[in-house]
Amino acid sequence: MHTTDTVRQFPGAGGWSIPRGLVVLLSIAAIIICVTGLKAFAGVVGPTFLALMLTIAVQPIQARVQQRGGPAWLGMLLAFGAVLLILVGFGGALALSVAQLASRLPQYTGSLDDLLDTVRGWLDAAGLSHDQIQKALQGIDLGKLVGLLDNLLGGVVGVFSNLFFVAALLLFMAVDGMSMRPRMAVVAVERPAIAQALGSFAAGTRKYLVVSTVFGAIVAVIDGGALWLLGVPLPLLWALLSFITNYIPNIGFIIGVIPPALLALLDSGPVLMVWVIVVYSVINFVIQSIIQPKFVGDAVGLGVTITFLSLVFWSWVLGGLGAILAIPLTLLVKALLLDIDPSTRWADVLIGGPLPKKRNSAADTST
Repeated sequence: MHTTDTVRQFPGAGGWSIPRGLVVLLSIAAIIICVTGLKAFAGVVGPTFLALMLTIAVQPIQARVQQRGGPAWLGMLLAFGAVLLILVGFGGALALSVAQLASRLPQYTGSLDDLLDTVRGWLDAAGLSHDQIQKALQGIDLGKLVGLLDNLLGGVVGVFSNLFFVAALLLFMAVDGMSMRPRMAVVAVERPAIAQALGSFAAGTRKYLVVSTVFGAIVAVIDGGALWLLGVPLPLLWALLSFITNYIPNIGFIIGVIPPALLALLDSGPVLMVWVIVVYSVINFVIQSIIQPKFVGDAVGLGVTITFLSLVFWSWVLGGLGAILAIPLTLLVKALLLDIDPSTRWADVLIGGPLPKKRNSAADTST
């Protein structure tokens, strides 16, 4: 009786098992440790994953060259050259545009002073004291904004220094990519679930990048053209900003509209600012909130709620780069924690994956 009671109390192969609650606590502790480590090494983890994402994006170039009988090194050089050209061209255009903005802002010092005088009049009419008005407006200074842009430009130059690290990683990953297909073939034989999960991650990342890039280019062209027609200064910079923020899910266009709206306010007054906000809201709401989520959802299998939570979480862990890489990072976590184990793939349905096709029941068949 004593042996039987012991086995019932502690079922398992050895007559003992870890309680489910303890397993949950240990899992939470492991997650906290991993997140803390990621946040501590964000300066390395972010660029590394950026290099991985770009390598995955250009991997079809290497595969296409090898399929056509070309040497593996040629595919590697073409893939590496394509990514490097994109990074250098994109970063150079961004640095040049930010430098133009920093040099142009001092021209609007008088406009900002007039605007602040108007705001002071409104606040005074609302019954606020002079001290309260001064405290509310003392932090607004165009000189500080110029200094902030100088720091931003320095940050862009700093990104170029990181690009050397990213470029080195891209080169090493491209070299490893020459033998990735036979390696994955071995993994598919030994561990088919792992090969399927990693393949799904790579395919989903590629689809997401294609969809976001296409829609980002569409939004950038339309926004830039609209700003040019409205007479807003530096439309090329704001079009570039629209393209970048399109990779930020849910709130990207809100971030992208603030700088051109403020510049329109300083340049031509509140009427032009309102027009910029209205035009951006209409264009970006239709494209980014109605059309694009349908294609992104089909490509990555993530719901809107999970997408937004991913944005918040990865932005907190990795900073601004985490906001841009939020969806691919979530796809990687999904592949490693859910897709890699057939017993947990049911969770895909809960986080926004495709619903399984309904099967005809026996009753339907009999009728």
